[in-house]
This record gives sequence, structure tokens and C-alpha cells, in this order.
Amino acid sequence: MNKWQMQEAKALFFEVVKCAESDGPQYISEFGEYVAVVVSQSQFDRLTENGTGLVEFMLNSPLYGAEDIHFERDRSVIRGVSKTWACK
Repeated sequence: MNKWQMQEAKALFFEVVKCAESDGPQYISEFGEYVAVVVSQSQFDRLTENGTGLVEFMLNSPLYGAEDIHFERDRSVIRGVSKTWACK
């Protein structure tokens, strides 16, 4: 597993991408926690190639049309969440 600290990955981004193409996923950490993974385009395509959308997936589910499935609603109180950051 190839690991990079955030500052290092920012400074050497081109190298991180090239390593993802040749050596596989590149893991990026910040403050000791993994926060991102850089993968090559070919690996990303393989991971996302099933090509079915959510509706098609659900329609092809073996559970489609089953009448004996019941879901209980969670009735706990919803708490507010403050947004302290935003992706650009």
C-alpha cells in the first residue's frame, strides 16, 4: 500500500497520479487518518463498469415484487447538523 501525507501528496500530485497508474491505489492521510484514495482511470472504470442505474438494479432484484417485506420507520428525534466545511 502506497501512503502519502496530504502535504506531500499536494506537492507531488503528478507523482501520486503516476504511481496510481503503475502501482495501484495511493492512500492519502491527514492527521494520521486516511481521507482519500487516488486510483487510475482504468481502475476506476473497472470499479464502476456495471452500467446499471439504481432503478434498473432495483427492478432486477430478487426481492422486486415481494409482498412480505416490511420496513419499520425510525421515529427518533432528528438532530440539527452544522455545516463547517464545503467542497468547491
